Amino acid sequence: MLNMGCVNVEKLNCNIVEKEMKKIFHESSDFKVRNFVSYHKIDTILFFFDNIVNVIRIDKEIIEPLTQAQLPQNIDSIVDFANTDTIVVGQSEVVENYADVQEKILNGFCALYFDKTGKFLVFDVKNFQSRSIAEPPTSAVLKGPREGFNESIATNIMLLRKRLKNSDLVIKQMPVGKYSQTQVAIVYIDSIASPQVVKRVKKKIQNIDMDGIIDSFYIQKALEERSYSLFQQVGSAEKPDIIMSKLLEGRVAIIVDGSPMVLTVPYLLIEDLQNSNDYYFARSTRVTFLRLLRLFGVLIAIYLSGIYVAMQVFHYKVIPYKFLVTITNSTIGIPFTPLIEILFIILLFEGLTEASLRMPSYLGLALSIVGALILGDTAVNAGLVSSPAVMIVALTGVLLFTVPDQEAQLSILRLIFTVIGGILGLYGIVAASVFLVAYLANLDSYGAPFLGPYAPNIKADKKDGFRRYDIRAMRKRPVSIPNRNKTRIKKL
Repeated sequence: MLNMGCVNVEKLNCNIVEKEMKKIFHESSDFKVRNFVSYHKIDTILFFFDNIVNVIRIDKEIIEPLTQAQLPQNIDSIVDFANTDTIVVGQSEVVENYADVQEKILNGFCALYFDKTGKFLVFDVKNFQSRSIAEPPTSAVLKGPREGFNESIATNIMLLRKRLKNSDLVIKQMPVGKYSQTQVAIVYIDSIASPQVVKRVKKKIQNIDMDGIIDSFYIQKALEERSYSLFQQVGSAEKPDIIMSKLLEGRVAIIVDGSPMVLTVPYLLIEDLQNSNDYYFARSTRVTFLRLLRLFGVLIAIYLSGIYVAMQVFHYKVIPYKFLVTITNSTIGIPFTPLIEILFIILLFEGLTEASLRMPSYLGLALSIVGALILGDTAVNAGLVSSPAVMIVALTGVLLFTVPDQEAQLSILRLIFTVIGGILGLYGIVAASVFLVAYLANLDSYGAPFLGPYAPNIKADKKDGFRRYDIRAMRKRPVSIPNRNKTRIKKL
């Protein structure tokens, strides 16, 4: 983007302004210039990018009225008259410097210039194409709303406005990125969200200085308090009902144009054990069972392979006799140590996962058959790996996806605990676990404790923790999340 500063448009004729505008946009082939003569033989010129505006609207709502309307002969009043009495477009603005008109044209506006007026009249006629609203693949529900965000920031804001019909819903938009000038919207409920959190989010986004913002996760790294931590400290969701519930708890949402993922802060680790389905079940007992199941799934995914290696190498006397015999028989002739064997299988499965994500969909089934049946079975029969090791790694690999948003972090933790178990045994795993819990308890996300409401112990917030109470019991907003209005339900 060419930086024109705040150079004002002088009262020049159309030919000179046309040359200047073409120079600004480097005579790009999709930059269109439309010359015509308005009612009183006034030379008029129109600038726009062909592929991002609605050309039919330009013809019908701008050019046609100007060629038929009786504009005043006084040059100084033409722009205001055309804006108020001739052209009727939803959003229009008078611009007097090249930097502003450049920004408007790049965002889907067309710019109108009357000869020797020294002012541009810009109109919103954008026609950005976007994906239709559909249920996102990452947040499928059995019951409840099925609408999902898409890549259009206007559509995503509309989906939130449709659900939160209140003047307290505040949306602050700003361009981010030197070349991309991506629109980023900060969304919060003014009477609920903490002003300090809103201020910190605005400051962090305003301080971003990079070439372009391709996706919302480019913003995520700037929002995190500890950007080099293994654990993410910013929440994300692809459904408006989830973002709405987070806004009502006092969080701040960040919408990035071009991305269907909406970010939220502050963030608690327990959010990943919660699911939008949980709030659409009539009975809380089922939800409590599912959350505990997810928790146990995460623990098994992290620890099982490490414990298996540690018990084989250091603590084989703890293994039940019959199971020990099974393991011994299956590992006879295996050329690798237990640690190397497990690491080999983990890397094999990780490689197959990466390949399946990048291969064409019609080859995915063939890859699954080759990877799961042929490679796995052949490796066992060839005596390279044992069947219990393959089963354990496969089980932990599946259970990683009980919390899909944390799959990347959990896979790294599984690898770390496997190595620790093979080198230091169960004592090393226990020591590493204590260190991990202490580290997580020390994390903070915009004033919210990362392990809240369990570290520190916040009794009121546990009503929506591992155990979910009935909605009538959750009358107060979470204490873990900084907010101003504590009462959520007065009567139900």
